[in-house]
Amino acid sequence: MKIIHMTDTHFVEPGHVLYGKSPQKHLACAVKEINRIHADAEMVVITGDLAHLGQEDAYADLKATLAGLKMPCHLVIGNHDNRKALAGCFPSLLRDEHGFVQYCIEIKAGVFIMLDTKQENTHRGTLCSDRLHWLARQFAIYSDRPKYLFMHHAPFATMLPCIDSIGLENSDALGDLIEDTPSVRHIFCGHAHRPMSGSWRGVPVSGLRGLNHQVVLDFRSDREIIPLSFEQPQYGVCFIDSGAVLVHYHDFLDTESRFLMDDYEASIDREEAGSADFTETE
Repeated sequence: MKIIHMTDTHFVEPGHVLYGKSPQKHLACAVKEINRIHADAEMVVITGDLAHLGQEDAYADLKATLAGLKMPCHLVIGNHDNRKALAGCFPSLLRDEHGFVQYCIEIKAGVFIMLDTKQENTHRGTLCSDRLHWLARQFAIYSDRPKYLFMHHAPFATMLPCIDSIGLENSDALGDLIEDTPSVRHIFCGHAHRPMSGSWRGVPVSGLRGLNHQVVLDFRSDREIIPLSFEQPQYGVCFIDSGAVLVHYHDFLDTESRFLMDDYEASIDREEAGSADFTETE
């Protein structure tokens, strides 16, 4: 199957911008392109921070924009979100018995499990005992099927100090549960606003840039104020079957030239002084 993964849309109220950029315009461009070249995708999943300040009008605008998609869209909650406002705008969004935005989607290749890592009054994430017990039950229910987790906070250290300072607090509890459940195939996450891939507790993981602004790739900074940039927003094109997961990261607003690699020798020219196509930075 093919799905589209997006994260960190950070919608604001209509008529407003965030850091001088329009999350609404960026998502509208993504929706238009997804419909045009990925209409065969079975769904879109957005892993949290749907609205920057958790405002009702921002969620309403998000809902209106997502209504343009030709395929279903499933939402995960993030630290910037507001459960009450989100539920009011998306009443069909499934929740567990404790009110957490956690639910499962059965697919041909197994089951998608959406997790709620939001913790009130902080940007750090958590999976409390109620949420972990719910997850353990889903692991038992789908014991014989491949499982794919979608969550906002990455359960692993990103090595970006500014992000890890607001990471998932009790990731070891999740890791122990995963190690007892060998059929977890992949973890999709957001929060870091960085394209990332690797493995954690033996499970492949991936994350990607947000739709509005990004976090600077700075492994040295331990500043409390997160350094941001306007690197290209992106979405992930994910191919999933019972034996493999493949994620392509796509910078959908990139305007660099496209060309064909048709003649190796003719493509080599003599470099002229001062013609470097990049600026070196420290």
